[in-house]
Amino acid sequence: MSGDTRREELPALLAREWDLLIIGGGITGAGILLEAARRGLAALLVEQKDFAWGTSSRSSKLVHGGLRYLKQGRLGMTFESVHERQALLRDAAGLVEPQGFAFGDYLGRKPGRRQFMLGLALYDWMAGRRTRRLLSADEFAMLAPHVARAGLQGGMLYQDAKTDDARLVLRVLQEARQHGGMAVNYLGVASLLRTQDTVDGALLHDAIGHRDYRVRARLVISATGAWADGLRGQVGGLPRLRPLRGSHLLLPAWRLPLAQAVSLMHPQDGRPVFAYPWEGVTLVGTTDVDHGAGLDAEAAITRGEFDYLLAALRWQFPALDLVENDVIATFSGVRPVVASGALDPSREAREHALWVEQGLLTVAGGKLTTFRAIALQALRMAAPLLPHWRADLRKRPVFTAVAPLTGSAMQLDFDQRLRLLGRHGAQAQAVCDAAQDGELAMIPGTQTVWAQLRWGARMECVEHLDDLLLRRTRLGLQLAGGALAILPGVRAICQHELGWSDARWEEEQARYLALWRGHYSVPAP
Repeated sequence: MSGDTRREELPALLAREWDLLIIGGGITGAGILLEAARRGLAALLVEQKDFAWGTSSRSSKLVHGGLRYLKQGRLGMTFESVHERQALLRDAAGLVEPQGFAFGDYLGRKPGRRQFMLGLALYDWMAGRRTRRLLSADEFAMLAPHVARAGLQGGMLYQDAKTDDARLVLRVLQEARQHGGMAVNYLGVASLLRTQDTVDGALLHDAIGHRDYRVRARLVISATGAWADGLRGQVGGLPRLRPLRGSHLLLPAWRLPLAQAVSLMHPQDGRPVFAYPWEGVTLVGTTDVDHGAGLDAEAAITRGEFDYLLAALRWQFPALDLVENDVIATFSGVRPVVASGALDPSREAREHALWVEQGLLTVAGGKLTTFRAIALQALRMAAPLLPHWRADLRKRPVFTAVAPLTGSAMQLDFDQRLRLLGRHGAQAQAVCDAAQDGELAMIPGTQTVWAQLRWGARMECVEHLDDLLLRRTRLGLQLAGGALAILPGVRAICQHELGWSDARWEEEQARYLALWRGHYSVPAP
C-alpha cells in the first residue's frame, strides 16, 4: 500500500474502535502489535517519525544472550535472552544470522582464559549447544588478521547472532498486518485523552497530512523507548529512565577484514568493544555515555566517542594504521535504560520494566533480542485491563513459515534467496516479481539488490528519502557519502514509485544529504 493511499485512508482507519493503541514504532511496539493481533485484538500502532527511526535502527545489530550480564549475576536475564536468540535463529533465518565472536587472550589482560571459559560454558549450557572453543595464537590471528601479536597467548571463540535491526522491525510489522494489526508512521501523539482520570485514547497529529485525529482505545500502551518519560509525565509519572547513547563506526570490509567478530577490552577503561562483519562492511562499537542532548533530534556521535572507538581499533590492529578517513559512516542510538542509580553508565542493567499509571501501560528498557518475551509480558499485564479478552499467551513461532522463492528469483544464489525471505517474509516473492531488467543484481559494495529499493518505495510506507536509504535499506551506512554516487540510480527506480515531482526529489535529496552529513558522517575535530 503506497504512502499516498494510506494517508487518504487515515480518517476512516482512525475512526474505528480499537482494543489497543500502541504508541511507538520500534521493536517493542512492533512486537506487542504482532502478539496482540495474532490473538484477536483490534490493535493500532502509531509512530511519530518513521518505523524503527529511534533506537531500533541504531542498535549494535546484535541478537545476543548478554554474556556480560553473567558477570553481573543476572542469570535469568541471560537465560531468557539465549533462548530468544535461538528462536530467532530458527524462525528468522536470512535475517538473524549466526556470528562467531573471538576474544583474544593476552598476557595480563582480564578476564583471563579460565574465567572466560567458565562463563562461556554456562552460556552454552543455557542454549543447549556447545559453540565455545579455545584457539591458539596462530588460529586467533587467522580469524582476525592484523591483530596485535605482542603478548597474544591464544583466544576463545563463541557464538552469538546478528541482524539488520530496522528490517527486523519491518518484518515484525509485516507479520502483524497479516493478522489484522495496523501500523502508521509519521503519526505522533499530541496529548493523551482521558475519561474520569483514566487514559483511553490520544490526540494524534499527522505530520504528513497536517491533520489531528482523536483516537479511542480500551487500553493505551506506550512503547516509546527513551521517550517514555514524556508520556508518563502526562499522567503524573516521575522520570524513571536514563537515556544512554551508544555510537558506532562503519569501515570498508577490505580496510578492516575480519572472518569473525573480535571482542576486546578498551585500553583506556576496560570496557568491551567489538568489531564484526555486517552487511558488507565492518561495524565497530559501542560507546555507553549519558545522552545530554534532546531526544527530538537525531542522535549523533561526538568527537570524543569517535576518537575513543578509533583508539580501540588502532590498539587492537596496530599494523593497519587506521585513520579517520577510513570510516565510511557513523551512527548513534539512545538506549531506554531504566535508571538504577549506578554512577557508571555501563553498569546500568538492561532489564525492562512495565508500569500502569492511570490506565497507561508503559513498557521501557529491554533488549532487541527479547522483544517477543517483552511483548507477551506486556499482554499479560494488559489482560486484567481488557476484561472481554481471553487468550493463550504461550510463545508461538516468531514468524510464520514462508514458501521457497520460485521464478525469476532462481537466478539468485541460495544465500541471496534466503536473505530476501528473511527480510521480506511472505512478500519476498513479490519483491522479485516486481524487479525490472537488472534489478535482481546486487548494488556494488552491498548485499542489497536494486529491486529492494523499488519495493521499499512502492510498498513500505516511505515518506522521506532517509526512510528508504537508512531504514528500508542500509545503503546510507554502507556506501561512502551516504550512497551519494548511486543516487541517480536510486532516483531512476524510485521517483516514479513514490510519485514525487522533480522538485520534490531535489528537495528530498538535499534534506537527506544534510541529515547524513550532520548525523552519520565523521564528526568535525
